[in-house]
Amino acid sequence: MLEHRILEESDAAGAKEAGLKGAGRKQLIEQLFRRNYSAMRHLAKVFLGDADEAEDVVQDIFLRLADCDIPPRKDSYLMTAVRNACLNRIRQKQLHEKVKGLLPVEDGTDLQPVDKEMERLDGIAVFVDEQMEEPHRSIFHLRFDEDLTIAEIARRLHLNPNTAYKYLVQCIQEIRKHVNH
Repeated sequence: MLEHRILEESDAAGAKEAGLKGAGRKQLIEQLFRRNYSAMRHLAKVFLGDADEAEDVVQDIFLRLADCDIPPRKDSYLMTAVRNACLNRIRQKQLHEKVKGLLPVEDGTDLQPVDKEMERLDGIAVFVDEQMEEPHRSIFHLRFDEDLTIAEIARRLHLNPNTAYKYLVQCIQEIRKHVNH
């Protein structure tokens, strides 16, 4: 008797959970969207200062929710997700600006013939390959040959992103010293 009752309760719970996988799940996400979209977008705009970027962040969160097996039951989860997504975007921008500031972009007034520029770049590549130690050499090639981000490089080399960034900075400083001598 007790076993029969336990089986009935587990079947009812399973049916309820299965219902959230279909139409009920879709309705839950739509309700979350209607209730929280404006507040989420506003919070993202406060963090990022850009309405289009705020819109992107909120849309990304709801896209991830649609792909997730278990939608959140509380609205506070969504606001926390917005905060975290915005902080991640801000960190990415700051890191991009730091790296961009390390190598100044040359303007059009200082254009050299393509042959000389290629020679200079080949010289830098030879210097990196012959004079740099690992992981500096790998990080340089991943960043500038494969155009990976610091986060992608860190994942590939099993490093902390800050450590990968530090090695990239050291590599660029060594290249500058070599080029200026």
